[in-house]
Amino acid sequence: MKKLGFGCMRLPLLDQNNQKSFDMPQLCSMVDAFLERGFTYFDTAYMYHDFESERVMKQALIERHPRETFLLATKLPTMFLKEVPDMERIFSEQLEKTGAGYFDYYLLHCLNEENYATVQRLNAFDFCMRKKQEGLIRRLGFSFHDSAALLDKILTEHPETEFVQLQLNYLDWDNETVQSRKCYEVAKKHGKDIIVMEPVKGGTLAKVPEQAEQLLKRYAPAHSVPSWAIRFAASLDNVVMVLSGMSSMEQLQDNMSYMEQFQPMKPEEIDLCMQVRDIINGTIAVPCTACRYCVEGCPMQIPIPDYFALYNAELQEVEKPFTVQQTYYENLTRQYGKASDCVACRQCEQHCPQHISIVENLKKVAETFEV
Repeated sequence: MKKLGFGCMRLPLLDQNNQKSFDMPQLCSMVDAFLERGFTYFDTAYMYHDFESERVMKQALIERHPRETFLLATKLPTMFLKEVPDMERIFSEQLEKTGAGYFDYYLLHCLNEENYATVQRLNAFDFCMRKKQEGLIRRLGFSFHDSAALLDKILTEHPETEFVQLQLNYLDWDNETVQSRKCYEVAKKHGKDIIVMEPVKGGTLAKVPEQAEQLLKRYAPAHSVPSWAIRFAASLDNVVMVLSGMSSMEQLQDNMSYMEQFQPMKPEEIDLCMQVRDIINGTIAVPCTACRYCVEGCPMQIPIPDYFALYNAELQEVEKPFTVQQTYYENLTRQYGKASDCVACRQCEQHCPQHISIVENLKKVAETFEV
């Protein structure tokens, strides 16, 4: 199994402000090219693209290719579970939306302290094991966004877990909030296969500061900037798959070019990644990956990731007399809530995998753009 997985959280769109405006011709071409080059793994989820990712993958993948030619992963949304019947209802809906017949990989989605308590209360692991016994799940795991200590607890209490999906990238490797390295070491200690999410950290490691890019280009002029992030994750022991949210054919072709015949990183390449990490840490104000978990349910309909992206870009261009970020911000506020509309309910912070202080950072966004 080739180590590059097709992440379905950032599919190609015709309108970036409309998560359902799929560019179907491009998506179908990307799926076809991916399979033709020998890659097989597709990762979607119940809530991706305003709950339409599973359905659109039915059209682009499942209805167009023999079922045995690909592996499909999706997830039980623990953040939406209230009562036991919710699990059966959502699982049945996922089977209907995808038309897949069964799921090769099935995950309990986004386990953290709060969601794990829900999983335990509803016996969600037992539910998934029953589905596995029925042949509807081939491999069972979970995605995780919390401390290494909690991960160790979950894997100890649920040895039936076959794999874990972790946020691993060189920017977060020694971050004490995300704890990439520590979580990786726990999963490895338990002997679990590891699937990597956010290897490029929502595009952050695809568009690094100029100083960092020059550092990488001097070593390997022909290698793209994001290739360093994907290869870093794929070089780790026990990593069986690295997911990349590819939103264009250009991104897909680049990723396949170096992952088709994957070569693990050399020690000096890993050292260069850590040098780039240090440069980036000096420029990013808000480490948002644009997963959009914070947007669902926001009472003021604030496009939080979009505002943080503009804010980060604005700070990087602080010495220029004019920046375009202000214009983009004003465009968004015509359709969505402003940063200053935040009512500090903090439900967004409960769902943020990066543990960002969203409310406080929205205040900074408002101070920057709402002059």
